[in-house]
Amino acid sequence: MTSLADTSVGLGLRRALLGPLRNAAAGDFDFLECAPENWIGVGGKLGEALDELSARHTLTCHGLSLSLGGFAPLDETFLARVRRLLDRHHVALYSEHLSYCADDGQLYDLLPLPFTDEAVRHVAARIRQTQDIVGRRIAVENVSYYATMPVDGDQHALDEAAFINAVLDEADCDLLLDVNNVYVNAINHRYDPLAFLDAMPAHRIACYHVAGHFDEADDLKVDTHGAAVKDAVWSLLGEAYRRFGARPTLLERDFNIPPYAELLGELDTVRRVMREHAAAPNAHAHA
Repeated sequence: MTSLADTSVGLGLRRALLGPLRNAAAGDFDFLECAPENWIGVGGKLGEALDELSARHTLTCHGLSLSLGGFAPLDETFLARVRRLLDRHHVALYSEHLSYCADDGQLYDLLPLPFTDEAVRHVAARIRQTQDIVGRRIAVENVSYYATMPVDGDQHALDEAAFINAVLDEADCDLLLDVNNVYVNAINHRYDPLAFLDAMPAHRIACYHVAGHFDEADDLKVDTHGAAVKDAVWSLLGEAYRRFGARPTLLERDFNIPPYAELLGELDTVRRVMREHAAAPNAHAHA
């Protein structure tokens, strides 16, 4: 397994970008991130392209369909295939979403979990099982959500930050801190994004994600990964660096993909924000 330097800056590996990525100049990016579901079992020219890119660049994987919070048994056959992909390409980090996305089949969305002690125990057990099967620690991502799950009267309700901390502790896994999701959720659910950052455990943050979102209204933001990163999210990324220091940072863009040069400009912004804010993280960040 390859390791990532904390100052690494990465880009999502999308098939629409295969040409520019294969022709990229040295130093354009430090790592690439792909969804394992999109590459397991892929052969031919696409498989050759992945082999070529992973031979030249550090690769991370960010899963889409594991449904860590679901109730159907984890797909151990799929996870065994994930492990073979991770091993073959010396993947530096495997992450998944702190959500559920399947019931009697894939729901094709990332749905929120109830913020309860029962949900903590349930999802943490599934994360531990996942880690056992793939043979490594994983990171889980804080997700964007647009409605909160109802909590039965006899259950203890947690806030989002406390829920995330409890899952990380119970599962003994890492955190992929998606800064855009923090911003989107803070606007949509009326909380202070800086207070949320202050509650995150610095020692568990393995990576940051940044992405664009859609402004439906002043008080409603939609996480789309289909636009340039907005100024407020760049500012919040700087606050994360100031609190926790540099971590590998991934720029996500899933559709409306602009010319490669524009993506490189956003990666340059990541580097600039990191240089300006990550020199000396605050002592108050969780150890």
